[in-house]
Amino acid sequence: MSDPRAAAWAALEQVPQHTLAQLFAADPGRVGRLSASLVVGEGSVLFDWSKTHLSEDLLDGFEVLAEASNFTEMRRRLFAGEVVNPTENRAAEHTALRGVGNGASVEEAMALLHRMKLLVEAIHDGVLGNVKHLIHVGIGGSALGPALAVDALTRDFAKVDVHVVSNIDGVALEAAFAKCDPATTLVAVASKTFTTIETMTNAASALQWLADNGVADPHGRVIALTAAPAKAVEWGVDETRILPFAESVGGRYSLWSSIGFPIALAIGWDEFTAFLEGAAAMDEHFRDADGRANLALRAAFADQFYTRLKGCQTRAVFCYDERLRLLPSYLQQLEMESNGKRVTAEGDPVDFPTAPITWGGVGTDAQHAVFQLLHQGTNLVPVDFIASIAPGDDLDPAHHRILLTNCFAQGAALMAGGNMSADGQDPARAFPGDRPSATILCDDLDPATLGALIAFHEHRTFANAVLMGINAFDQFGVELGKKMANDIEKGAADFDPGTRALLAAAGLAG
Repeated sequence: MSDPRAAAWAALEQVPQHTLAQLFAADPGRVGRLSASLVVGEGSVLFDWSKTHLSEDLLDGFEVLAEASNFTEMRRRLFAGEVVNPTENRAAEHTALRGVGNGASVEEAMALLHRMKLLVEAIHDGVLGNVKHLIHVGIGGSALGPALAVDALTRDFAKVDVHVVSNIDGVALEAAFAKCDPATTLVAVASKTFTTIETMTNAASALQWLADNGVADPHGRVIALTAAPAKAVEWGVDETRILPFAESVGGRYSLWSSIGFPIALAIGWDEFTAFLEGAAAMDEHFRDADGRANLALRAAFADQFYTRLKGCQTRAVFCYDERLRLLPSYLQQLEMESNGKRVTAEGDPVDFPTAPITWGGVGTDAQHAVFQLLHQGTNLVPVDFIASIAPGDDLDPAHHRILLTNCFAQGAALMAGGNMSADGQDPARAFPGDRPSATILCDDLDPATLGALIAFHEHRTFANAVLMGINAFDQFGVELGKKMANDIEKGAADFDPGTRALLAAAGLAG
C-alpha cells in the first residue's frame, strides 16, 4: 500500500520554487493572502508570512500533506482529550486549562484554577501575612513559562515581587535571596512529580535560608505546584497550600495550570484571566480554521518547507520588544523538546530532518551581534520578527519609532539584498537577498496578547509534529543525562576514561 504522506512529499518536491521578488511581482495580492489578523482581547495580532517562499502551489501541496497526515483527526483528538501521546498513552490537555477542550477536563481544570484563585486572592488580602516576595523554584517548563510571563507583564508594577530560580548552581538561588526579605517571602515549589532533583535541592536550600533567618515554620511558607500532591504532603507541605494540576498537562505546556501561580500572584487574578482568554482565542481559531487559513498550520507549512525542502537547520526568533527577551528561550524548549525526535509516533526511524534548532534574541541588540550571518553568511536561516505597535515605555516616542523601523527594515533588507559599495561592484559589500522572514505584529503587549502568542507557538509545534508524523508530547531525550548524573551521585556507574578523568579533576571521583 502506498504511503499518502510520502506521495504528498514527493509532489511537494516537484513544485517549482521562486524568489521572493518573483513571488511579489507575480501576485499584487500576496500580502493580503499571506497575512491575517486575529482579534485578541481589546486588540489584535497581525501574522504576516508574505516574505516567506510559500506560493499558492506550495500551499496547495501542503494542504494535501496535512490531509495525508490526518491533521483534522489529530486536531480533533487533541481538543477531545483523547490520546495524542502514544508512547505514554496520554492526552495533552493544556487547552482545557484555557476553557477549550473536553467538557469534563475543562470542568476539572476550572475547579483547580478556582482553588488557585482563592489562594492568590487570600495572599493579596494579607491572610498569609505581609507577603512581598515569592521565590519560585522549578526547572524546564515549570520555570521558563513563569519567568517569561512575569518578566513581560510586570515591568510597570507587580503585586508581589517574583524571582524564578531554575539552575541548580547555587549562585542563582543566592541572587534571589539577596533581593528578598525572609520575613515577607513565600517559596513556590513547582514540580510535576515533586521529585526533580534540581528543584527539590533548591527548595530544601530555600527552606534552610528561611530557617537560618528566623522563620519559625519554613514549611508553612511553601506553596506546592504539582501533579503529585501526595508527594508534596510527604515532603511537608500543608494540604491547603498544594495547588494540583492534571497528569495530562505536560511540563512545557503547564504555565496555564497551577504552574502559573507566580504569574497570577504577580499580575493579579483579573490579568491572569485575560492571559488565559488570549490563549483561548487562539485555541478557538486553531480548532475551527482549516487549511492555509489556520495561522499555526500555515506557519508549520513554512517551517516544513525550510527544514525539509530547503535544508535549513535553524530557525531564528527576534523580538523587537524588551518585554519579550525571554521568549526565544521559552520557544527553544517548546519546539526542540517537543519535536527533536528521531522516530515516528509509531516508533519507526525517520529519514528526514525533524525540529530545527530554535535560537534568537532581542532587537536591536541582535543586529549588532548575529545579523551579519543572516545577511551575508552561507547558512539560510528563516527568521521570525515579533513586535508591538504600542511601546512599553513612556520615553520620547523616538525610541519606539526607531525600534519598529529597524524591525521592518531588517525584513525588507533580508528580502531585497543589494550592494552598498559606491559602484555596486564590491563583493564584500554585497547582500544576496532572497532571505525569508515572517512578522508577528501586536497592537500591544498585554496579558491577552502574550497568551495568544504562546498558544500560537504551541499549536504551531503540534501542527509541525503532525505533518512529520512524530509525537510532540514525550521527551525521553532529557532522561539519559539525568540518570547518569544520578549514577555519579550514587557511585553506581562506570564511565568512559574521559569522564572518569573529569570527575577526578573536579574531586568527584569515588
